[in-house]
Amino acid sequence: MTIMTPAPLEQENDEMLVPHQELATADADTAQPMEVVAQTEAASTAESQPSEDPQTSRFTWTIASFTRLNGKKHYSDVFAVGGYKWRVLIFPKGNNVEHLSMYLDVADSVNLPYGWSRSAQFSLSVVNQIDQKYTTRKDTQHQFSARESDWGFTSFMPLSELYDPSRGYLVNDTIVVEAEVAARKMVDYWTYDSKKETGYVGLKNQGATCYMNSLLQTLYHIPYFRKAVYHMPTTENDMPSGSIPLALQTLFYKLQYSDNSVATKELTKSFGWDTYDSFMQHDVQELNRVLCEKLEDKMKGTVVEGTIEQLFEGHHINYIECINVDYKSNRKESFYDLQLDVKGCRDVYASFDKYVEVERLEGDNKYHAENHGLQMQKRVFSSSISPLFCNFS
Repeated sequence: MTIMTPAPLEQENDEMLVPHQELATADADTAQPMEVVAQTEAASTAESQPSEDPQTSRFTWTIASFTRLNGKKHYSDVFAVGGYKWRVLIFPKGNNVEHLSMYLDVADSVNLPYGWSRSAQFSLSVVNQIDQKYTTRKDTQHQFSARESDWGFTSFMPLSELYDPSRGYLVNDTIVVEAEVAARKMVDYWTYDSKKETGYVGLKNQGATCYMNSLLQTLYHIPYFRKAVYHMPTTENDMPSGSIPLALQTLFYKLQYSDNSVATKELTKSFGWDTYDSFMQHDVQELNRVLCEKLEDKMKGTVVEGTIEQLFEGHHINYIECINVDYKSNRKESFYDLQLDVKGCRDVYASFDKYVEVERLEGDNKYHAENHGLQMQKRVFSSSISPLFCNFS
């Protein structure tokens, strides 16, 4: 087993998170019972732990007679979070380093079934008993398994700081360790029943079609759009792979009634795509435009003619005026989508504000108005927004 050289003190913040076994010696790897820490020396309490296991909990471990502890490593009492049993593992003299080593450990790992796994986000702290604002705390997250049943910090804090009574961590030969754990239930996707759990099923990814799947799911969940697709006329001679309306109807029907995830191959074949196209990332905004244009064309002369326009069309006014003279012009334009700048904007409303703010036309962007020069400014006003405004970011 490799023994790593301790990092210099000034590099402690750069250490990698590792399971403690990677640094421990063969002797330290041997499991030790919790009784190595006498009850008179270490007392453990779990704060606000109800009868049913909470998903998040804070555990406090008060270790008395700390400098007189025997043995290389010590475990806290077991505490439960999220239906799982945990404990804190410490190396008071360091795990082959001149630092306190501290880890979160799965308490019952040896008794768990083959292939077990659990995920947790957690923090470990050594409380400063003089001034809590100087408490040393480190956070991480990990996917625990039989191979990595503990995880934490080999160089948690220098022993020179921990054992210095004036620093406030060791008071009356007692230290206080806290562990805050948020355990997440693991989903077994091999047995997960999406229809049963959520009432919905997903779309299979053909290779690089996640952008298309997100668009299709969005359109499917617009009831009026879905109803219009169902009412698009098809013939008994149509094949889904050669008819976009029939392929989309079939896909929507399966999303609504199937118990399993739905394939999109017939729909992409109706687009004229081959396997190469399915593995090529396309622009979702462009796909939305092309799909809506094709559907709009297929809806002409049917009972659902005009549906795309009614659902998605909005209007804005391009308003241009001179700065130094009294000259204005405006033009009303329609749109199915808007390109909004999101950089530096806290939310979509800020993006809209940025979209309609005054733009000074300078340089090559200047607008030439006959007999009025080139000093212009441009504003955009949205005169009407579509009932359904889709944002593809």
